[in-house]
Amino acid sequence: MFGDLLRHRDFCWLTVGRTVSLVGNGMAPIALAFAVLDLTGSAADLGVVVAGRSVAMVVVLLAGGVIADRLPRAAVLQGSSIAAGTTQALVASLVLTGTASVPLLVVLSAVNGALGAVFSPASSALTPQTVPADALRAANAATRILNNFAMIVGGSVAGGLVVVIGPGWCIAVDAVSFALAAFCYVRVRVPQPAREPSHVLADLREGWTEFTGRTWLWVIVAQFLFVNAVNAGGIQVLGPSIADATFGRAGWGLALAAETVGALAGGLLAARFQPRRALFYGVTLVLLEAVPLITLAVAPGTIAMMVALALTGFTMEQAGIAWDVSLQENIPADRLARVYSYDAVGSFVAIPLGQVIAGPVAAAFGARPVLLAGAAVVVVATVAALSSRSVRTVETGRRVTPTV
Repeated sequence: MFGDLLRHRDFCWLTVGRTVSLVGNGMAPIALAFAVLDLTGSAADLGVVVAGRSVAMVVVLLAGGVIADRLPRAAVLQGSSIAAGTTQALVASLVLTGTASVPLLVVLSAVNGALGAVFSPASSALTPQTVPADALRAANAATRILNNFAMIVGGSVAGGLVVVIGPGWCIAVDAVSFALAAFCYVRVRVPQPAREPSHVLADLREGWTEFTGRTWLWVIVAQFLFVNAVNAGGIQVLGPSIADATFGRAGWGLALAAETVGALAGGLLAARFQPRRALFYGVTLVLLEAVPLITLAVAPGTIAMMVALALTGFTMEQAGIAWDVSLQENIPADRLARVYSYDAVGSFVAIPLGQVIAGPVAAAFGARPVLLAGAAVVVVATVAALSSRSVRTVETGRRVTPTV
């Protein structure tokens, strides 16, 4: 199944570029988390730093979708990768020289988030331009499998490097990975989908019409507004803090690596098995996102967290592929990046809130009840999404053509 994808040169270069950069990106969150904890020892400060990136991403995402539908998407990936590499190099230099501060890290995280907001819609919308329609599912599965493999490598290496030589060098590797990725994107040459010239506001309205015109689309985005906010606070902020106080930094790195191992296995299954109503199947699996939160609350430990995150990685990868294929087969190609940007804004808008309040709320009420409440929110939001008939009945197995 995957061997045929090697015949598509543009897809190969796109996938190699994303995979290389994700090795570094797999290291960066772990390294940044412990860099902040080394600097101040405060989970609240860590929440502010990671929230800076998320806020900037949400603010810029809609513009990123318009840019990706107007400009050559490969060029957008090149420029944003070079700029992101420069940003990460600055972060690494501050950490390595001992001159880092929370305000500086917030600013640089925000710049990096803005660049990610430009990169993400272009990257997602570019995949269906690099393969024929009958290879789309395999292409999405292969991309996610390789990306997860890269995250496994990055997470595993980061867990050791932060202990042996410190977090600064991990972030420096991320900077280099962005430069190598930009080199790969130069070799992706695909035509931009045909579209009539229009005003930026008209582009945004057109994307909004596509987004709101499909009930299943905005219902799932609303679901993940809650799911992502809970995971951002529970896993990204409280997770490293609890690990630091219990089973250690290396154990946390192994747990995150186990998640991507599970995702790798889930991607392999999804490449061969996707039901006709793949979206309903994928949304149902999101219920398992509550498992790591519960485990972190009641039994934090290396093995327990590895098992919990591997399980959710396995199921969430199948859900992610079902979501990508559902979008790519049901949204016109010339509007796809804008729909991806609306999807991302809705899904991510509450992440900064989750990141900022997790530390103070846990300090006030205790980490355990906060994590258990978050798990309940995940379950309620997912059951609510499954109650929508549109979510249960949307089908895959076809692909729309651009509107001109």
